[in-house]
Amino acid sequence: MLTTRFLKTGLALSFSVGALSLSGAALAANAVMYTPNNVQTIDTALEIARKTASDLSIQQVTSGAGALMKRIEAESQSPLGDVVWGTGYGTMAAFQQNFEAYESPENKAIPEAFHGKDSLWTSSNAHVMVIMVNDRQLKGLAAPKTWADLFDPQWKGKVIIGDPASSGSAYDQVYGIYQLYGAEGLQKLAANVIVSKSSGQVYKSVANGEYPLGVTMEYAAYAYVAGGQKGIELVYPEDGTFIAPEGVAVIKNPKNGQEAARKLVDVLLSKEVQEAELVENFRRPTRSDINVAELTKLPNLDQIKIASTDPLKAAAEYETVIEAWKQALAAAGK
Repeated sequence: MLTTRFLKTGLALSFSVGALSLSGAALAANAVMYTPNNVQTIDTALEIARKTASDLSIQQVTSGAGALMKRIEAESQSPLGDVVWGTGYGTMAAFQQNFEAYESPENKAIPEAFHGKDSLWTSSNAHVMVIMVNDRQLKGLAAPKTWADLFDPQWKGKVIIGDPASSGSAYDQVYGIYQLYGAEGLQKLAANVIVSKSSGQVYKSVANGEYPLGVTMEYAAYAYVAGGQKGIELVYPEDGTFIAPEGVAVIKNPKNGQEAARKLVDVLLSKEVQEAELVENFRRPTRSDINVAELTKLPNLDQIKIASTDPLKAAAEYETVIEAWKQALAAAGK
């Protein structure tokens, strides 16, 4: 079931390869990192690695999360990678047979809720789902405070959301609303929303003023706030927002050995990397020793209500929820 979800996301099969060159340093070990993260996120981590693990030469292989997992699966008899970084829990669970357990010393600063199954992975960051608001497009209406507020007919055609059948983050959002309000809630939501095939188009459209409201990820919406755009606000729904952690794991029988792989995991879970990712790329850390509210204008997690969702259960129920969403859209004539 989990693999089926993953295979249906239609992820890219191309890969790009890069390397961190440490000129002048005596290199003791190589490490190959597979990651779907974007260039900015990768560069931020590598910049820290230059300072904290200068004896480690890191090569990165980038592609979509699904394509990387299929590559790791295909290479399982003779692995060419050491670590995978930045993949959602559902996808990690679907390919858990390709990872080996590792309890990083950095895990002590990370709450148990962000530790993966049987120590096979640990969350290095977590996406928080929000309602992105463009105040200038509200036309006198009060911004919604809850997910349920989006069901109000006054928002018909004014809310944009990604397609959960093609976007992992959109699925996490729809799944969370399904957990709170069931199929009936999805029907009310479907009646009001515009569905975008690209989840990246959601925050762009709200920022551009095409829609007053969008359901998206915190870091994407906050980038506009941090960039100084007026009128953009983030609403953390009072009926509970949803958390989608992303993990880092050691690939089973890593190409360059356990020591190099574990060292790279330690770097990626370190306070230095998580803090830099927050400040520079607005990626919410999982470490409890980083005060998000002091470093940014974002709240700490204990300042917002979190709805309880299980990423592994969400992955297992993928087919059920997608079918409920399709029926909701059909009932709305979409």
